[in-house]
Amino acid sequence: MQMKLHMQPEQVIEYAVKAVKRARQFTDDVEFSPEDAGRSEEDFLCRILEAVIDAGATTLNIPDTVGYSLPHQFGATIANLRNRIPNADKAIFSVHCHNDLGLAVANSLSAVLNGARQVECTINGLGERAGNASLEEVVMSVRTRHDVFPCQTRIDTREILTCSKLVSSITGFPVQPNKAIVGANAFAHEAGIHQDGVLKSRETYEIMRAEDVGWSANRMVLGKHSGRNAFKSRMMELGVEFQSEEELNDAFARFKNLADKKHEIFDEDLQALISEVGFEAEDEHIKLVALKVCSETGEVPNAKVTIRIDNKEVTGNAEGGGAVDASLKAIEKLVETDAVLALYSVNNITNGTDAQGEVTVRLEKAGRIVNGLGADTDIVIASAKAYINAVNKLLSPDQRRHPQKGDV
Repeated sequence: MQMKLHMQPEQVIEYAVKAVKRARQFTDDVEFSPEDAGRSEEDFLCRILEAVIDAGATTLNIPDTVGYSLPHQFGATIANLRNRIPNADKAIFSVHCHNDLGLAVANSLSAVLNGARQVECTINGLGERAGNASLEEVVMSVRTRHDVFPCQTRIDTREILTCSKLVSSITGFPVQPNKAIVGANAFAHEAGIHQDGVLKSRETYEIMRAEDVGWSANRMVLGKHSGRNAFKSRMMELGVEFQSEEELNDAFARFKNLADKKHEIFDEDLQALISEVGFEAEDEHIKLVALKVCSETGEVPNAKVTIRIDNKEVTGNAEGGGAVDASLKAIEKLVETDAVLALYSVNNITNGTDAQGEVTVRLEKAGRIVNGLGADTDIVIASAKAYINAVNKLLSPDQRRHPQKGDV
């Protein structure tokens, strides 16, 4: 406290009480969180938490800010605080655990077993440094081991996978294949003895059903000969309902276009297709018309891009460190956003050399940050789509540069 806050313990308590009382002037639900509680002196923690409860705090969030705690220690801390603080029954105990030692979920669950009833967590375990407690792991642990946990989350677990994919698409951070619950291999069985056991009785090696977290039991493979009805039916099974015939027709046209490039269309391809549609701006003033790249050993890669800006086509050329770099530089020449490329991420949607690549681009300008998404079997085209998608969101109508005659 003296090193970071430059305050004495009594001053810290005084200011904490003032902050809670001020907050209570605007809401009845006030959460108080003492930073790095996992390494704080327990006697002082008890004093300040008792004081803020009296001041009106309704939730006490106990964070393991730097991920230092071990499960048995953190659980004991929650139990001790609940037992030692006289007015502990007037507040809900919450936890916020970081994953620096890979123990965020374990610490959170230990806290729940010792009386915590709120867990601050994130989809896919995202967060600063090594991340935070993973929501899907906490939820499915409580659900699967209901014989141990005297509580439930009331979360619709069938939406977990959909949320995971959405967050991955938005952030550009792919989910590792061996990630618990939502990883591509989470319910895959390779060992022969495991496969035999699952076929005879799935409970032998599966402690939860893949369907319960959103994985499809029926992984239908569509192709170029699949009809509109089969496409619509499969999308409904994946939880996608079209609001109009026009919306369905547009999605089906995209599907057929993909099927001309890719022999087999998997569920992941369909979900990426819908995600790309969802990311597109409602009023796209900039669209990709054509892209030609040249990448040759010993030569500087170059790209020629044609885009349409408000129904006027304009073409530009650029060189770069690679085909993608050259393509994005050519687009930037034409739209002149002067934006900073803050993130460029590529993720393969399925396996195989004809797999779609899903690209996320993050642009930053004047404090504003936008994400763009693009998918294609050609990673360079996917990159151009994602960049243009981000530019459409970044530029307001009066900021758009309209092509002039003679632009190149």
